[in-house]
Amino acid sequence: MAKDTIILHCAGDVGPNRDDPDSMFRNVSNLLKGGDINFCQLELNFSTRGTPLPQARLPMRADPAGARAIRDAGFHVVSFASNHCMDWGREALFDTIDTLKKEKLAIIGVGENIAEARKPAIFECKGTRVAFLAYNSVLPMAYWAEEGRPGCAPLRAFTVYEQIEHDQPGTPCRVHTFTQRADLAAMVDDIKKAGSQADLVIVSTHWGVHFIPAVIADYEKEIAHAAIDAGADLIVGHHPHILKGIEIYKGKAIFHSLSNYALELPFQFDKKLRETTRHKEIKNLNPQWEADPEYPMPPDTRKTVLAKCVISGKSIEKVSFLPVYLTVRAEPEFLTSEDARFMEVTSYMEEITKSQGFDTRFTFDGNEVIVQK
Repeated sequence: MAKDTIILHCAGDVGPNRDDPDSMFRNVSNLLKGGDINFCQLELNFSTRGTPLPQARLPMRADPAGARAIRDAGFHVVSFASNHCMDWGREALFDTIDTLKKEKLAIIGVGENIAEARKPAIFECKGTRVAFLAYNSVLPMAYWAEEGRPGCAPLRAFTVYEQIEHDQPGTPCRVHTFTQRADLAAMVDDIKKAGSQADLVIVSTHWGVHFIPAVIADYEKEIAHAAIDAGADLIVGHHPHILKGIEIYKGKAIFHSLSNYALELPFQFDKKLRETTRHKEIKNLNPQWEADPEYPMPPDTRKTVLAKCVISGKSIEKVSFLPVYLTVRAEPEFLTSEDARFMEVTSYMEEITKSQGFDTRFTFDGNEVIVQK
């Protein structure tokens, strides 16, 4: 391995909310600490203050001690550009930012105004500069930052429903999605600026269709392709809470969803969640919901991955993923190739990738799955 080789790991959604937050990572921290730069997506606020906003569907917050657990698990950079960033108002958002900073974690995608939310985090490691940017397309009203308002960096998307048989009321429709032009242009501008300051640009995107297997919305491809055209070297997506396919565009990898990595079950944030109308509606998105009484979520949500990039010569030399499985307590554990679940996760990834028309190939190298065009 060359002296300038950097190992970059990218994980999906993280959010410990328990008395012993370190236990969330007990099965994985040793391997993760082998990385030079490790990224994750934060799903909850670290605060004891605030009031839930009316538009928050599942207000999520936890004791600030969870931030140290994320640091101790081996992470260095955290995106908080999510549909939960403003759940508990400004106080909790600022508490979260301050808490992460106190733990020496770089935070991206949020800020006291839009300029701060769009600012990259840049790491210099072994002579290579790596920039991280984060954006959010899953946006409750007023969660996005503006010139004089805190929030996240937005990549808003619009939806159009086209009735397939125009003379047949009530028949199925086609769903078209596309990105707001100003937000897309702002992201492109950010990537170009970050590219002038760093050798590599990693873009984190909170987007996608949650819980419905495989389906990738049109706007995701539009955003990812525009980002790579602007100079991004890797796209890592999250929010759907299940894996989505891996696309290769112009030789660059797009992980459409890394799924959950170390995120508590939603009932940890609302003990009465099962009784709510909103939860019953979401359950209809996945027919296997609560198939396992010990794990009251779709079985798809237990299959996940950790993305891995080998960087050398100031470029990404190899992209792979490490199959991961979640315990019934939503704790991640890495799988070896001898474990039957290793192929369960890999076969699932192959299936959902192919179903979306991507011609990505997967090969094996020990306990890693190599991503190739």
